[in-house]
Amino acid sequence: MKKKNLSVKKKSHNFYYKKLEDPKIKSIYLKFKEKISSYITKDFSVAVSGGEDSMALSFLAKCYSIENKKKCYFFIVDHNLRKNSSNEAHYVKKKLKLFKISSKILTIKKENISKNIQSFARDNRYKLIIKQSLLKGIDVILTAHHRDDLIENFFIRLLRGSGLKGLISFSNIKSKIKFDDKIYILRPLIDLTKKDLAYISKNTFNFNVNDPSNFDEKFLRVKVRKLISNLEKDGLTFNKIKLSLNNLSKSNYAVDYYVKKNINENSNYLNFTKTIILKDDFLKQPDEIVFRSFSEVIQKVGKKETLARGTKVENLLKYLKSVNNHSKKTLAGCIIQKIENSVIISREK
Repeated sequence: MKKKNLSVKKKSHNFYYKKLEDPKIKSIYLKFKEKISSYITKDFSVAVSGGEDSMALSFLAKCYSIENKKKCYFFIVDHNLRKNSSNEAHYVKKKLKLFKISSKILTIKKENISKNIQSFARDNRYKLIIKQSLLKGIDVILTAHHRDDLIENFFIRLLRGSGLKGLISFSNIKSKIKFDDKIYILRPLIDLTKKDLAYISKNTFNFNVNDPSNFDEKFLRVKVRKLISNLEKDGLTFNKIKLSLNNLSKSNYAVDYYVKKNINENSNYLNFTKTIILKDDFLKQPDEIVFRSFSEVIQKVGKKETLARGTKVENLLKYLKSVNNHSKKTLAGCIIQKIENSVIISREK
């Protein structure tokens, strides 16, 4: 490496080392490092939005990559849903470059979306970042989800009628977006407050962009944010939410155990025909065990990215339990038929 490049690199590193002299930033960084060290064995990616929490994550990730000599890829997604989204993405890219962070803008194809806008943005954001990360042989993507997001997500899923698994899924530091993904999402900031992340952002890069949708009450998340603010005045705390999530997680772990047991003991997978045969006892387990077991089996045979809709699964299960022999049914790319005491599930051609 040329002397000039070495000098620039040293100057860049000194900036990060200097910022870590701040006691509060150093304390947060040490917790961050402890959280991710066991999960990151090679290069990794960072999802960048441009918000304060995202900038804090970018700083912490850059520090970790310098200290541990890991390559870190920063991806900015232009959702193409607002007039200034492209300008904002390039602004963030330009600003990060000043701090010797090279980033790449990934652009979602422009579409006219009137419903489930945030869900559309989220799904496509992950799809693009996962695709780019896999091309680089990466198996971990860092996101800037924090404590406030955790509480909001809990209430959003509660309002939407999510089951046990849905309520606790976001609280896991490590998870997959889809069942068969070969890459994990890592949330190392999940126990930190937005206030802490804003402190890091202001005292390091000192820039960020604000998404106006964060203040638009047509979105459920904004309404939930106001609800939480009112509940906090009546004594709601993060520790109380965390305690509930921990208790729910224990219950979910127990259910998962019996789901696996039911699948292993009461079903046979015929690899040659890609067919699963469910024994009579498969449908005789407790309702939640049967529901989850059946959903996973359907997903495996149908090779779908996501689980089948809960109401459709429930209706089909009721039908299977009510008769011994019936005509073929289809669900999520599968053909399902009950013959006497067995259920045969095969993939649609």
